[in-house]
Amino acid sequence: MLSRLGVVFMHAIAPLPLAGVRALGRALGLFLFAVVRSRRKVVDTNLRLCFPQWSEAERRRVAREVFVLVAQSFLDRAWLWHASPDVVRRRLRVTGAVDELAGSEPTILFVPHFVGLDAGVTALSQQFRRRMTGVYTVQSNPVVDAWVLQGRHRFGAVPTSRAEGVRGLVSALRGGDLLYLLPDMNFGPEESVFVPFYGVAAATVPSLARFARLGRAKVVPLVTRLTSEGYEIRVLPAWRDFPTADLLADTARMNRELQGYIDAMPAQYYWVHKRFKTRPPGEAPVY
Repeated sequence: MLSRLGVVFMHAIAPLPLAGVRALGRALGLFLFAVVRSRRKVVDTNLRLCFPQWSEAERRRVAREVFVLVAQSFLDRAWLWHASPDVVRRRLRVTGAVDELAGSEPTILFVPHFVGLDAGVTALSQQFRRRMTGVYTVQSNPVVDAWVLQGRHRFGAVPTSRAEGVRGLVSALRGGDLLYLLPDMNFGPEESVFVPFYGVAAATVPSLARFARLGRAKVVPLVTRLTSEGYEIRVLPAWRDFPTADLLADTARMNRELQGYIDAMPAQYYWVHKRFKTRPPGEAPVY
């Protein structure tokens, strides 16, 4: 019942001016920052490990903004998925090396978990003719699952469940689909390798290099930024000399490149995730 009411609420706020949606998001984020202590501790731990040079006051300021931005980006799904196509297009600006997306060369989009990642899916599937596919995690609530699926393929993106394996993704990639890949989270110890992330050993799935090798594909980073006008979706030049024969080195490079993107806008990264939950053997938990 609550999930259905939530979907109704998102439909209801979709026509609001962007400033109104963002004001609601700020209020929600500040409320959650105040009351959800367990997740606030996760954010603080992540920032303390990754930015040891910051003061406690700086960590708290950024943590508060993280909660606000996460809440705002969540409520932005209302207009991303339910507002008129013209409104959506006006609020999404694709910039950078857009020529990298032209043609049919096998291409993987490396999309880090910035708060605007759903805006990236919407912008590319609405504004570019090239078909796009990505890995989708099925939601436990069937109402939410149906809503998310409908929203993410509103303009033609084709989600693929993790349970379906890699064969279909590789086939789509070789066939010219853009592969929208988000491999920068902690997905547990299975098939992960430990490579540095801000100097801390982080369990990281080496899927970016593996898909690039299997699909004979180039890797194009896609960095999304929440702005006062909506979102900027920035296409960066394809990485050179990637992948190599060294899977571990390739995965470490991914994290190094990611650090540079985060340093430009640290509050926009998804620090509410337990990035360091999986520890190397013998190391103590950090959360």
